Amino acid sequence: MAKKKTKCIGILTAGGDCPGLNSAIRGVAKAAMHYGIKVIGIQDGFRGLVENRFTSLDERAVSGILTLGGTILGSSRDKPHKMLMGDNIMDMTGVAVANAKEMQIDCLVCLGGNGTQKNAYKLSQAGLKIITLPKTIDNDVWGTDVSFGFDTALNIATDAIDRLHTTATSHHRAIVCEIMGHDAGWLALGAGIAGGADVILIPEIPYNLNSVAEHLHNRRRQGKRFSIIAVAEGVRSVEEIEAAKEKPKNEKKKESENNLTNADGYALVQEPTASRIARKLQQLTGIDARVTSLGHVQRGGSPSATDRLLCTRLGTTVGELLVASNYNVMVAVKGDTCKAVPLEEIAGKKKLVPENHHWINCGKLVETCFGDTL
Repeated sequence: MAKKKTKCIGILTAGGDCPGLNSAIRGVAKAAMHYGIKVIGIQDGFRGLVENRFTSLDERAVSGILTLGGTILGSSRDKPHKMLMGDNIMDMTGVAVANAKEMQIDCLVCLGGNGTQKNAYKLSQAGLKIITLPKTIDNDVWGTDVSFGFDTALNIATDAIDRLHTTATSHHRAIVCEIMGHDAGWLALGAGIAGGADVILIPEIPYNLNSVAEHLHNRRRQGKRFSIIAVAEGVRSVEEIEAAKEKPKNEKKKESENNLTNADGYALVQEPTASRIARKLQQLTGIDARVTSLGHVQRGGSPSATDRLLCTRLGTTVGELLVASNYNVMVAVKGDTCKAVPLEEIAGKKKLVPENHHWINCGKLVETCFGDTL
């Protein structure tokens, strides 16, 4: 039996924004149009799908957006199966599926990170045909060598570290630079090595602050009167990990309930990781320490040439998959090629930095401290 031809697709961007979203929208839309497929834009992620907020995308709509940061469609972190509607959290999966079918969408193309992959997979289980693209500056989407947005954020973080070198040198200080990444250390690790950070702390390697302090002392003894410490936002010390293991489950739950968080569980009020580390290092070493938190600067601005190329490659691969009616997959980067990976292999998994990764090995060979040894 011949496969049904794809006549219309919907495209949405979900989760946190990042450079390259518009480039990817353009790549998908132009490739689809090349094959005679109608393209519908869905505003503000999965919420737009639930609330029936659609817009037609034509050649004019996607012209000139290759270099633009952000997303012309808007984004949100809403989940169809757990969406705030008024004062209630409701499962809107059925509504999302019904709306897509009413618009005669043959395939929903979702651009997003880990959460989006999981949400898209749930929609595929509910009956929608899905294709996803891996997007995140954290570079932690399972099944792909790299996610779009990562290279741009890496360049931004590296540039910041470069600039911190001059002020740290001038005042003989230690400067702690906090870099995004949630539970993955790819961004801090890459930017730290590329920017020549003296210490790199990532979530995958629990750190000992005494080890870091000793490394700073050794630099002073060698006549190096400044230090740069690149810190991923999700790092934890050896002591913090051990303390968490010892806490009873009910105490952990109570502590979690007392923390002020948003709908996705991200803390809204807490002492920044970099500030805590800088304060303790200054106490241990007597070295004047300062903090720079890059925050959402890493998500903004025009995508790099590498990300523009990557987004175009990923987007046009979607066009080929649509023609072949190859659905319920994520377009992944594998070496020099783009391949379709089943969503069921992606959903619910994270790609973290292996302890023996070659970036870590080369960092140690240039005398970078990772806080793991005394």
